Amino acid sequence: MKKNKFKQLNEKEIQDYIEKHKLNAQRTESGLHYVIVNKGEGKSPIADCNVSISYIGYFTNGTIFDKSENLEINLSVVIEGWKEGLSYFKEGGEGILIIPSHLAYGSTDYGAIPGGSVLIFDIILTKVF
Repeated sequence: MKKNKFKQLNEKEIQDYIEKHKLNAQRTESGLHYVIVNKGEGKSPIADCNVSISYIGYFTNGTIFDKSENLEINLSVVIEGWKEGLSYFKEGGEGILIIPSHLAYGSTDYGAIPGGSVLIFDIILTKVF
């Protein structure tokens, strides 16, 4: 019950954010929303590959909770929203991932991220290894 409640609340929060910022976002079947600024060229990441990515992570109110430049990470250890979202980009790609809580940390608090939070990431996919 709680999970479905977050899904509905997250979807409304995401729709409001997209409308407010006039984004041309695509929605996937899972509930992930993404905006491609530049698709990039070269390789696309697959489920368990390593990537180098620069990002800023923030909430719909604009509060930044994390950022990194040229983070090298294996996609097997990231949240589901990143696994799915990054697959829409190629090396050099830039865009925005708008991730509902069920594709991130669910209803569990994670560090500075309260449970049930919609997460937004401005991303640049630098390299796929």
